[in-house]
Amino acid sequence: MDDFTAALRTSVTTLAELRTYLQERGIDPDRPELDLQVQPHVLPVRIPRYYLDLIEWDNPRDPLRRQVLPTSDEQIVLSDDLLDPIGDGAHQPVPGIVHRYPDRALFLLTSACVVHCRFCFRREFIGTPALTLRPEQYEAALTYLASHPEIWEVILSGGDPLVFRDVYLRRVFDRLRAIPHLRVIRIHSRTPAILPQRLTPTFAELAREYAPLYLVVHVNHPREVTDTFVERIGLVVDRGIPVLSQTVLLRGVNDNAPTLASLFRKLVEARVKPYYLHQLDRAPGTNHFRVPIREGRQIMRQLRGHVSGLCQPTYILDIPGGHGKVPLDPEYVHADAEDLYEIVNYRSEQFTYHEPNQAV
Repeated sequence: MDDFTAALRTSVTTLAELRTYLQERGIDPDRPELDLQVQPHVLPVRIPRYYLDLIEWDNPRDPLRRQVLPTSDEQIVLSDDLLDPIGDGAHQPVPGIVHRYPDRALFLLTSACVVHCRFCFRREFIGTPALTLRPEQYEAALTYLASHPEIWEVILSGGDPLVFRDVYLRRVFDRLRAIPHLRVIRIHSRTPAILPQRLTPTFAELAREYAPLYLVVHVNHPREVTDTFVERIGLVVDRGIPVLSQTVLLRGVNDNAPTLASLFRKLVEARVKPYYLHQLDRAPGTNHFRVPIREGRQIMRQLRGHVSGLCQPTYILDIPGGHGKVPLDPEYVHADAEDLYEIVNYRSEQFTYHEPNQAV
C-alpha cells in the first residue's frame, strides 16, 4: 500500500474519530473552545491526518481548522442561496461534462475528494458515490468531447481527479489524447495542499508524458505551503509541468492583504503561479465565509504595487446561473474623452494620460 492510499484510509470521517485523534495527541476534546458537538450539515466530514496535524488546536479561530470542521453557521441558509451556484447544470449536455465556454470543457470524473471543505460550492455533489460517472456515462462524455472540435482544452475536475491512481489517470489521458482537437489537459486539484504525498515521481513522469498538461492547485492559506508541499510540487515542476494556483477568498481564513501576500509569495517561491482568487460562490450554508466584493477589491488594491506582479492572481466572480467568470479587480483606467484617460496608480494617485496621435 502506498503512502497516499494509507493516508486516505486513515482520514477522519466522523466527529467520534476526531475525538480519538485529539486524545491520541493529548488534547482534551471536551474543551469548550473546540466545539466538537456540531454535526455536519449536508456535507460529511473528511479530513486526512496530515492536514489535521497542521491545525493549531489551541487557537479556536485557526484558519485551517475553520476550513474543514463543521460549525453551527452551516445551518444558516439564505433564501437566495443556490444549490447550483455557478450554473453547471445549465451547461451540462451529458453527465460529467460542463461546456460553458466555446473552446474548453470541464470533465467531472468523480464526486470524491480527499477533504470536504466546509465552503465547497459543490457540497450537494461531493461525497455522493451515486453521482460518480457510471461506465456508460463516462463513454458518453468522451463521445461528446470527440464530437465537438471547438473544444481545445479539457479540464479534469470533480470532486478531485487526483483521488484516482496513476494507472486510471493514464487510461483517461490515453482516451483524451486520442481526440486530435483536445490539445491541452488541465487538472484542478485540492489534493496537493491536503495530502501532497499524492505527487510522486511516477505521477510527475506520467504528467510529462501527456504534456501539454497543466496542474492547478487549490491553496488558501500560507500554512498549507509546507516543506512537503514545496518538495512534491517541485517533482512536477522539474519535469516541465506548469503549476498554477487558485484560492477562495474566505472570511476568517485569508481575508486580509498580509495573509494573501504571504500565501502568494510562498507559492511563487515554490514555482507556482497564482492564477485566480475566487469570490465565494452562493452555496447554501457558506455565508459565514463570505467577504463582500467591495472588501475583496480593496484587498487587491492593497496588494497591487506592494507585491510582485508574479504574485498577483485575477480576482474573479463566477456569475450565478452559469454566465461565466468576470474579473473583479479594481479599475485603474477611466476614459474621459477620445485619446484621454484618467489613471489611478496603486497609491491612489491620479494622473492624466493622453494617447499619442497615430500618424498615417
